[in-house]
Amino acid sequence: MRKLRLVEVRKVATLGCSLSNPKDRAMAQETPRVNIQLHTCSTKLEQFPGTVQGPRVQFKPLKMHCRACALVTSSGQLLRSRQGAQIDQTECVIRMNDAPTRGYGRDVGNRTSLRVIAHSSIQRILRNRHDLLNVSQGTVFIFWGPSSYMRRDGKGQVYNNLQLLSRVLPRLKAFMITRHKMLQFDELFKRETGKDRKISNTWLSTGWFTMTIALELCDRINVYGMVPPDFCRDPNHLSVPYHYYEPFGPDECTMYLSHERGRKGSHHRFITEKRVFKNWAQTFNIHFFQPDWKPESLAISHPENKPVF
Repeated sequence: MRKLRLVEVRKVATLGCSLSNPKDRAMAQETPRVNIQLHTCSTKLEQFPGTVQGPRVQFKPLKMHCRACALVTSSGQLLRSRQGAQIDQTECVIRMNDAPTRGYGRDVGNRTSLRVIAHSSIQRILRNRHDLLNVSQGTVFIFWGPSSYMRRDGKGQVYNNLQLLSRVLPRLKAFMITRHKMLQFDELFKRETGKDRKISNTWLSTGWFTMTIALELCDRINVYGMVPPDFCRDPNHLSVPYHYYEPFGPDECTMYLSHERGRKGSHHRFITEKRVFKNWAQTFNIHFFQPDWKPESLAISHPENKPVF
């Protein structure tokens, strides 16, 4: 079994991801894997400094491996899809941020095995904690954000909130991505796109982190609600809300295009990321549903590059 090497702090942990670029864009073998390695962040036990009195850091791997994963996006493409039963039949179900299941189960399913959460969603998660932080399912939560939000000296907003949650919900399986590992996600983006994240004023989306983590956890990934990268260029494309749970919110393609073209301030590059995911799907065991689409397979087959631990 492959393991994610993690540092766990009383159910609040630090996720370490050592990333290397997938090589040999080739047709997938039976169970392809991306060459992405997740290892222990550090070998040093620490105490929390300053006024924050925290528990010791324990080194404990996250033993999570799934033969098949349903990666459920938050897209309005899922509305009226009736994909819920199919999603719930999958061994592991992955969701993002504060995307709810209550009231939308027929379209998006009800189970959650892993939820990847951005720092910007933490307050919405807290407000809806009774629904979203349901420990009875044994859900694993991974939080990411800039170092200023994740710092452990009493000034990190996200980390402080997670510490409080860990006391209220001691069974909560919560982890967070370290600053060092965040830089490696940046490096992966640069290798795949040729663009420096900071120079291009890009802010990686939760989808970027989620897809990358899923590639390491899952032998097969079924992605629900993700459109192909050229979808919004079609003048006859289906118009849906950006989030299925915000029916009167912004239009999905309007949001994608405005972020992709934005130059002032930081923006998500949703379409650029989808091009990368399309390329990965040519090599690895990734499949897209609702809408259903399939990237062209590469003509030349090479042995897959498996992660080395």
